[in-house]
Amino acid sequence: MKPQIKSFFDEATSTFSYIVYKEEGCACAVIDAVMNYDPKSAHTSSQSADQIIRFMKEHRLSLNWILETHVHADHFSAAHYLQSTLGGKIAIGAHIEHTQRLFNPFFYLQKNNATPENFFNVLLQDNQTFNIGDLTVTALHVPGHTPCDIAYHIGDAVFVGDTLFMPDLGTARCDFPGGNAAALYQSIQRILNFPDDTRLFMCHDYPSSRQGGEEPRCESSVAEQRTHNIHIHTGISEAEFVAMRTERDTTLELPALILPSLQINLRAGQFPPPDANGISYLKIPLNTF
Repeated sequence: MKPQIKSFFDEATSTFSYIVYKEEGCACAVIDAVMNYDPKSAHTSSQSADQIIRFMKEHRLSLNWILETHVHADHFSAAHYLQSTLGGKIAIGAHIEHTQRLFNPFFYLQKNNATPENFFNVLLQDNQTFNIGDLTVTALHVPGHTPCDIAYHIGDAVFVGDTLFMPDLGTARCDFPGGNAAALYQSIQRILNFPDDTRLFMCHDYPSSRQGGEEPRCESSVAEQRTHNIHIHTGISEAEFVAMRTERDTTLELPALILPSLQINLRAGQFPPPDANGISYLKIPLNTF
């Protein structure tokens, strides 16, 4: 089955969000929704998520699932906002518990009892299936970028999260806590074992890195990635990939929003409980990363 897919691009964070559905008037899922955040003022807004809501209302879609491919380090999740507005279940890979353990010491998250079960309705296991109306979804555990990355296989499409980018940009970094380049190599091989014409949908694209002012691209294919991906095309061995990825990652700066976004996204987009003055606060751990 070929699902209908509507993409939305958030320019500030270079992030793609998706609505997946069979046809108008049916159930749908949203993947990797963005809550807007201004780091200068620490002000949040729902402009990007509201575009998704408008599309759903225009096409008479009911929200069944709000899916996260992983705990993002470069944008705030709008999962909680969407659920509060339209309902649906929030799901992420079960290995988020590993990610939680890695970051608890940095942010002292246990103080607020911030365990995954308090925020995510479903923690997905590898190969677990569920339905978006008549569409069947299979969750694929694809670690490497983080321990909890999940790709979603729906019909002829796979939503790859932060594993692959467009072929001219390569693959995701592996230097965050719990990242592993060898694991990412194997995860990508799993994705590239799908048929050549399988549609692959990216979580990010960075058109500013290209010449000519191209528009961002969200869709590739298994065949295109096997042939043209600059980091992991056919013929690249695991050892070669790990060496390249390890060297390259040492040159990368941390994402600008990693410290605030992790605290929000480990809570499925919920803000920390407010202090006695009614204001929610994020923590910035000094001399830690």
